[in-house]
Amino acid sequence: MPRLLLLRHAKSSWEDPDVDDYDRPLNTRGRRSAPLMGRHCAQHSLVPQLILCSAARRTRETLAGLLPYFNDDLDVRLCRDLYMSSPETAFERLKAASDAARSVMLIGHNPSLQQLAIKLIGSGNPVFREEIADKFPTAALAVVDFDARRWAEVVPGSGRIVAFFRPRELFMVDGDPGEVDE
Repeated sequence: MPRLLLLRHAKSSWEDPDVDDYDRPLNTRGRRSAPLMGRHCAQHSLVPQLILCSAARRTRETLAGLLPYFNDDLDVRLCRDLYMSSPETAFERLKAASDAARSVMLIGHNPSLQQLAIKLIGSGNPVFREEIADKFPTAALAVVDFDARRWAEVVPGSGRIVAFFRPRELFMVDGDPGEVDE
């Protein structure tokens, strides 16, 4: 059963208006949220075998915050086409994933990531579905399972949302509740 981990990049900095959007770094809160999410994933057996990551700076920095908590035996692909992509582009990337990777993490941007989640999720916890449709915050993680045998067989509406984690909740459990990443 394939499992998709949809992760929006952590909070980025808007401090320098002259920095191109593609090159925007994470802000302080984002640099704290990414490792928090990585640790949470590792503690709850949500470590992917394949990561498809937008090549933008803020997604790469989010990835860097996760990696210390993941296995060394991990296939990581930086994908320039995931930056400012349509949900269809991200979906095609996912469908082309190797079947050897039963768990794939896609690190991307809104609104594409949120739209992809809405497109794929057809069942599961209705509260998570509503929350995702309302807002997919920075550094949030949606866990979606599919009954398909292969990634190429995944179709829209066939996913089951099994979890939706936001940094705000993790900070409340593991860290400083004042450090929310929305």
